Amino acid sequence: MIKIDDLSFTYPGGDFRLTIPNLVLEPGEKVAVVGPSGTGKTTLLNLIAGITVPQAGTVRIGDQTVTDMNDAARRALRASKIGFVFQDFALLEYLSARENILFPYRIAAGAKLDASARARAEQLAASCGLAGKLDRRPGALSQGEQQRVALCRALIMEPALVLADEATGNLDPANKAAILDLLFARTADQGATLLAVTHDHELLPRFDRVIDFSTFRTAQGDAA
Repeated sequence: MIKIDDLSFTYPGGDFRLTIPNLVLEPGEKVAVVGPSGTGKTTLLNLIAGITVPQAGTVRIGDQTVTDMNDAARRALRASKIGFVFQDFALLEYLSARENILFPYRIAAGAKLDASARARAEQLAASCGLAGKLDRRPGALSQGEQQRVALCRALIMEPALVLADEATGNLDPANKAAILDLLFARTADQGATLLAVTHDHELLPRFDRVIDFSTFRTAQGDAA
């Protein structure tokens, strides 16, 4: 599902450098990424999604080479195939929770915002404990509730790939387990690949594979 070859990325004016000679994620695989802050975990997700462009190397999702695409093509790929749970949620304050969840239908070419999509949004929200709060704007929700809205938005289009940056970071233990259950169930139902950055080591046994990013990068001769 994901194949990275000879990837190299640096931020302008800084000492950070991310180099990944090779990384492969299989379709349907659930992979967790751990490691200290500043080692490039979020950067990796952004590179895979085409939000950030590397100086060298290739990133492929399925049969599409993200690093060969222009900005418009990368945006279209994200809208149609990738569900992204951002660490800072990236909700639109002028939209209600319901409208934020359904926002991918506004930007995905050919996506039809019909009764079925709206019903799926309601069902997703209810499964995340958001029933009765969908008319509220993000500012009227707690951090944990905002995080669950962001999760619903990432899953609403039934993407082939889900990238999650600390998707359970602002939740209590019971809600962490419930949200992870939902995330695993939804990705399994659609055969999607899940790549999740997390600092919560108690969740790691539930994943198929864990990449310790500091060790992974050191083993491959990388430097930050």
